[in-house]
Amino acid sequence: MATSAQTSESLRAKLADGSLAGHWTLDPGRSTATLKSKSMWGLVPVKGTFGKLEGTATISPAGEAAGSIALAADSLDTKMKKRDLHLRSADFFHSEKHPHITFTVDKVVPADEGVTVSGALTVREHSRQITFPAAVELAGDGDIALDATVQVDRSEFGLTWNQLGMASMKNTIGIHAVFTKD
Repeated sequence: MATSAQTSESLRAKLADGSLAGHWTLDPGRSTATLKSKSMWGLVPVKGTFGKLEGTATISPAGEAAGSIALAADSLDTKMKKRDLHLRSADFFHSEKHPHITFTVDKVVPADEGVTVSGALTVREHSRQITFPAAVELAGDGDIALDATVQVDRSEFGLTWNQLGMASMKNTIGIHAVFTKD
């Protein structure tokens, strides 16, 4: 198994020689997006999985990467129907009016332990620039997998509903994104 340093070196070499250049598509069957938060004054973890996600990426011959990932806001499943309906309501995602949560990648830079990703996260028409580290795996079949955990403050995206102060404003988004070359 390759170490992260070896993977990073291999990624740098492939970006430099142009072998990764082209258009890439997210494989939704092998990709996952999760949301974690806490409620009941931080005592109860709330976990959910987005059932629908899509995305594309482009890598230039010079090794520059750009792309986007969209999560269907109404596909969040926390295993509690009443909570899921509330999360889709105007109190939270307002998925009828804002059907997608998107992340648009502006820049991907190889780092010692994978890559550093920068871009805009948009929820309910509120966009914030974020930067986070991601692990990268160059699979033997030519696919690229990115894994990241991103901390966000939901109040920065207009999601301020919080009855009796029970729900945390801090949330964790986890992403495992597998891209295949077109």
